[in-house]
Amino acid sequence: MENFSVTENAASQIKKILEHEAPGSMLRISVQGGGCSGFSYSFSIDDTATLDDKKFTRNDIIVLVDDLSLQYMDGAEIDWVDDLIGASFKINNPVATSSCGCGTSFSV
Repeated sequence: MENFSVTENAASQIKKILEHEAPGSMLRISVQGGGCSGFSYSFSIDDTATLDDKKFTRNDIIVLVDDLSLQYMDGAEIDWVDDLIGASFKINNPVATSSCGCGTSFSV
């Protein structure tokens, strides 16, 4: 079963971001080849879901993940982390076998 979750902190931050976008906008997360560990996460704003997108909802926000990307993020969780080195989205990905120091790329 394909699973992806959004923490309360992430949903709150996504909502703040989407307030400045067109009505009906959603956050899209995808996996692309590249990055220092082999794959990298990509974040974008989209107003249209495609047939191969899965929708994950929390607190009235929608996160889109396409089928191909979800293979590399099954069971993952997006969180919003605000610590001494800065604030950013963090993907906690059980499929990743290693990741880089910045947390934006990983390998499987």
